[in-house]
Formats: sequence, structure tokens, C-alpha cells
Amino acid sequence: MTITVNITPEVKDALARQATAHGRAVEVYAASLLEEAVHLPAPHPSPAKDMVELFAPLRDLNLIFERDRGTGRYIDR
Repeated sequence: MTITVNITPEVKDALARQATAHGRAVEVYAASLLEEAVHLPAPHPSPAKDMVELFAPLRDLNLIFERDRGTGRYIDR
């Protein structure tokens, strides 16, 4: 659905600043504000995408994760 809303230049500028602060496009940010106003849950990104983004900084570190091959320590009784 497309909705046209007439707003003042001051409101437009404030909306653009807030959208930038949240790292979103103005249209996407405005739509999220409308969704919050009517209490609809915003769509969440898939967890798989979040995990990929979470570990993205580690991609080029060539980390090797191995378990300790030792069987533990000996206990004298």
C-alpha cells in the first residue's frame, strides 16, 4: 500500500535525521514508526542472517577451533 503524507519541511528534516541515526532509509524508518503506532510487530530478519553478520568480523582471521586431545590429568588415589 502506498500512502502520501504531507509534512512540513521541519518534520521532514527531523525524520531524515532520525532515520540516518538508525541507519535506515527515510521510507523504511517512517514505515516502522507507523507499524509501531498501530502495534504491529515489525518483521524480524532471519536468525541465520544474524549469525552470519555476527561472525562476519572473524571471517578472514583463519581461526582454528580444535578440542584438546589430552584425556585429562591423572589422579593418585
